[in-house]
Amino acid sequence: MKIMVCMSHVPDTTSKIRFVNDNKDFNDADVQFILSPYEELALTRALELKDKVGNLEIVAVNVGIVAAETSLRKALAIGADEAIRVDATPIDAAFVATQLAEVVRNGGFDCVLLGRESIDYNGAQVGEMLAELLDWPSVSSVSDFDIEGNVAKLTREIDGGKERVSCTFPLVATGQKGIAKEPRIPSMKGIMFSRRKAIAVVTAVDCKKFTVVLNHELPPAKAKCKIIPADKPEELARLLHEEAKVI
Repeated sequence: MKIMVCMSHVPDTTSKIRFVNDNKDFNDADVQFILSPYEELALTRALELKDKVGNLEIVAVNVGIVAAETSLRKALAIGADEAIRVDATPIDAAFVATQLAEVVRNGGFDCVLLGRESIDYNGAQVGEMLAELLDWPSVSSVSDFDIEGNVAKLTREIDGGKERVSCTFPLVATGQKGIAKEPRIPSMKGIMFSRRKAIAVVTAVDCKKFTVVLNHELPPAKAKCKIIPADKPEELARLLHEEAKVI
């Protein structure tokens, strides 16, 4: 069985966010990029399944520029067998899903595993778009993923509880927190392997552009903290009602 795990190359959450060109473009100067945590957990679960089931080939795939290869190298160091980079700047979710669908069609994959969302745009759209383009079943918000024969056993989070789903392959699954307890840490052997392993680079296919960025806007600065004396609860109540508007 061949599993594609999609990798997102995203800014570290501690990065200072800035925009250029009239706030239309993200300024990535001096920004530290990392492998998106949801994708890291998805990769970890795929590797756990390989340890359990055996005879699984895990391929890490990213749609991005050369700089994104650092995240693919980490995926190889963690345990992915192969890595593929679609040479293109990811424009939007539809563009990324289109590129991934082409890789799936050409690669003979049986399953695609993604994180629920990347932590930069938090769109949570690529998995469902990819499933639609492939005409494959899709299971979202997966918190547990197991394989029994040619059947996937999945648990997904729903309002007020959990839903257990069985699905035959091929399929697309988007994982969330819980699909693996914690990310797998690269070993020294894995790090050395990742340095020697070639990353396959493929050309992006044409895709209709569905979105245009008008501008980006930073959230408003937080107001200064107000300290209310303990002997004036009525003033606290007034501020919560008139200013914070929470009561």
